[in-house]
Amino acid sequence: MKRLGVRWTVCALLFVVTTVNYMDRQVLSILAPTLQRELHWTEANYGDVVSWFTALYAFGFLVVGRWLDRVGVRRGFAVAVVAWSAAAIGHAVARTTAGFSAARALLGLGESANFPGAIKAVAEWFPTKERALATGILNAGTNTGAIVTPLVVPWIALTFGWRWAFVITGCLGLLWLALWLALYRNPERHPGVSSAELAQIRGEPEPAPIRVPWLRLLGQRQTWAVVVAKFMTDPVWWFYLYWLPKFLDSDYGIKLSHVALPLIVVYVVADAGSVSGGWLSGALMKRGWTVNRARKGAMLCMALAVVPTMLAPRAGSLWTAVLLVSVAAAAHQGWSANVYTLASDMFPRAAVASVSGIGGCAGAVGGWLFQRATGRILDSNGSNYAPIFLICGLAYVSAWTIVHVLAPRLQPVQLTGGPKGLSPTVPPLPASEQPS
Repeated sequence: MKRLGVRWTVCALLFVVTTVNYMDRQVLSILAPTLQRELHWTEANYGDVVSWFTALYAFGFLVVGRWLDRVGVRRGFAVAVVAWSAAAIGHAVARTTAGFSAARALLGLGESANFPGAIKAVAEWFPTKERALATGILNAGTNTGAIVTPLVVPWIALTFGWRWAFVITGCLGLLWLALWLALYRNPERHPGVSSAELAQIRGEPEPAPIRVPWLRLLGQRQTWAVVVAKFMTDPVWWFYLYWLPKFLDSDYGIKLSHVALPLIVVYVVADAGSVSGGWLSGALMKRGWTVNRARKGAMLCMALAVVPTMLAPRAGSLWTAVLLVSVAAAAHQGWSANVYTLASDMFPRAAVASVSGIGGCAGAVGGWLFQRATGRILDSNGSNYAPIFLICGLAYVSAWTIVHVLAPRLQPVQLTGGPKGLSPTVPPLPASEQPS
């Protein structure tokens, strides 16, 4: 049997740390109804607490990439995991809203390094043709974490108390760190890497890196298309992650001991959406559709599939509500799979990471605003989730419309190297898109 290379061990480490990353961020939402009753939080208190994670997560997007370039993946990941594990455990000693907010803020800052660090590790260890597969495997850790957390956290909380749920899950990162420090080296320095594997990893020359200033990118309409898509729809996913257990408790009486199955259903269906959304646009291109029509056609299908989630508070039964939210969560993942590619559709390789970083920051800022607004809306209307789900249902169709206005043809931006750095190149319309 052919021996797998060391690079796949690295990929497995990245999958595990991404799973732990999502577990640590989701523990609070699973315990939210319990904490709200015990600590007498208002909805606004809870919204403010979770928003601090998103605020520092957004800030981290601005600085963590260059910091990782400076200190390296091995050391950078070690610092980040220690920081977010300490923050996760710190929730157990918090007694006040301010204490939980501080723990969430440190957690958000530490966890912001996970995906930039993982993508950088993939770039160091994998040839170009294998990077998409490696990234897909590590990204599967997000839904794995979202599925595992509701399975283990209620049992820990009901058996040992809610504080131990934060301690035990927080310690998982430290266990991973021991493996990371023992196993991770650069390919050239790793004793387990054969000369054949190293030649495979380094077989393709990397283009010289070109740094594109953000201010120049912000002058492009195409950048704002990505920003709008993330700013208007990422907050919906954050809402599902942080508020769905509270919604099920408030509207359908689902307590801690029974919350696992509905959440698992939502995130398993969401996994399918992530795959199908990316497949759909590719399948349309194979049928002869242009990138513009295929990408926007797939995004519009996903946007329309989210609309029925407006009915979740009025569904009448738990499983009807779960079905509506599951379809919406799957559609969000399918939407995101296509939004992630918008940057590479419209920008040269040298600018893709920067545009993606700007979009990620915009999505986190939108999440911060939406979380704080959600708490205040629920406090003012007696925990009526109907207006929140109305916003969620219409967000994607609205975002799609604005994206189409800003980038009607997904026209590419070309890096020219001139004094302004970037200039848009608008090619002629293909025959299939000429106005009739």
